[in-house]
This record gives sequence, structure tokens and C-alpha cells, in this order.
Amino acid sequence: MNAALGMELTAVSDERPVDARAVVESCQQGDREAFRLLFETHKDKVYSIALYFFGGDDALASDITQQVFLKLFTRIGQFRHQSEFTTWLYRLTTNTCIDEQRRRRRFSPFADTPAEPARLHATLPAAEARFMRLEIADSVREAIASLKPKLRIAILLKYFEELSYEEIAVVLNCSKGTVASRLSRGHSVLARRLGHLRANVLSGE
Repeated sequence: MNAALGMELTAVSDERPVDARAVVESCQQGDREAFRLLFETHKDKVYSIALYFFGGDDALASDITQQVFLKLFTRIGQFRHQSEFTTWLYRLTTNTCIDEQRRRRRFSPFADTPAEPARLHATLPAAEARFMRLEIADSVREAIASLKPKLRIAILLKYFEELSYEEIAVVLNCSKGTVASRLSRGHSVLARRLGHLRANVLSGE
């Protein structure tokens, strides 16, 4: 299970890191160019977390990304460098995703049900391997989106962002034991819901 998640939940950006502290301090002083740099550096990670959190909903993930950076722009003065900036950003992203899901649940009893992703129908033999990879990615995304929010975000932070238990605990404002419990419960649910993938791969289907 861990290996499968590791293959599917890969980091998005391989860009050269910037001096985060200097950029954040410039943002706190009202430097618009620094904020643009901060946005360009981190927008893909925020978008990707939101995309998996909401089961592949591109429009909603884009909206969440905009919400996160609007909040960041208005609250950047509250960041005191007592933790890594990325930890603060992950917490902001996590809270925004959970708040949006709560809001959607209030207005629609079906909002927590992940949307069925569009299926690609590949007919040429040369496309079969790619089609299988897409099917597996869809299944993983659907399974993650079906988790309860607290389990879902723990799985995303661990396997998508590759945070340690200690870092996840800081982001989620809970103990390492709670992180371990949420990950264990998430693993169990994903193992049940993704068990068919192993059978399909072994059978060559």
C-alpha cells in the first residue's frame, strides 16, 4: 500500500528553492513582486493538495488555490517565523479545504460524494498501458477523496508532500500519536477500496 501511494502521490515541483524567509519578509513589507514569487513557487503544491482532496475537481481545486493565496496575502503579517513557512501554508490549505467541504455539505447532502471522473476509452493496443495507468490514478484519487477529511489530509501530507509525522502533527495541531492513528485508519480504508487493483495487475487486466 505504501509503495503504491508513493508512486501515485508524487511531488509536483522540482524548481530550485528560493530564500523563503527573505521572500516572506518582503511580502510582509508589501512587496508585490515578492508575493508573486511566493505564489509561483507554491501554487502547484496548493492546487495539487486541493485536487486530490476534492477527488480531481479541477475547477474547485483552482478556486481553493485562489482562496488560499488571497488569505495568505491578507494574513501574511500574522506569520512570525516560529515554524517553517511551508508548515503555515499547509495548515492554511488544509483549513481552507475542510472549510469549503463543510460549506458545500451544508448546501448539498451529496457534496461529500466524489464526482465520477471522465473515463477515457482507449482502443489501440499501444494505448492500453497508458489507459491502465490512468485507471489506477483515477481509482486512487477516488479512494482518497472518499476518506473522511481528517484521514484524507493526513494521507495527502504524508504521501503527497512527504512530511514527517512531526511535521504533520504541527500542521494539523495534534499529537504524533493522532497522526499515526489517522494514517493507520486511512491505510486500512484505502487497502480495502484499492484491493481490486492488485488483482487486476496480477491478472493482466
